[in-house]
Amino acid sequence: MALRDQLRIMVVDDMSTSRGLITQALDSMGIRNVVTAADGPSALKTLEKSPVHLVISDFNMPGMNGLQLLHALRSGAKTARVGFLLITGRADREIIDTGRKLGMNNFVKKPFEAAGLRSAIEAIVGRL
Repeated sequence: MALRDQLRIMVVDDMSTSRGLITQALDSMGIRNVVTAADGPSALKTLEKSPVHLVISDFNMPGMNGLQLLHALRSGAKTARVGFLLITGRADREIIDTGRKLGMNNFVKKPFEAAGLRSAIEAIVGRL
C-alpha cells in the first residue's frame, strides 16, 4: 500500500476557497484521507480525538493564527509529533524563523502550485 493511501492530513484555513484548493491539490496527488477545519480551536478539538500525520495550516486566521496553532500542537501530548506545513502569503523571514523555532516542518508560499505543495509534503513525510 502506497504512503498516500495511508496518510491522514488535516487542512486548516478560515477561507473555504483556500481549503478547497488545497484539498483539490491533495486529491490530484491521490491523497484522499483529508479532514478540514475552519480555525485553530476546532482543528485542535478534532485532532485530540482523531490525530493525523500532517497538518497543513494557513498562517493568517482570526483568533488563532497558524503559528499559534503550531505552538498548541507541539504543547499537546497527542499532537506534539504531528507534521506541520504552513501555507502563507506572507512568507517573511520573521514568520518562517518563528515557525522553525516552534517546530514547523516546512512552508509553502501562496499562491502555490500542486507540484510545490507535493514537494513540501514529501520533504516531511517521504515520497508519495
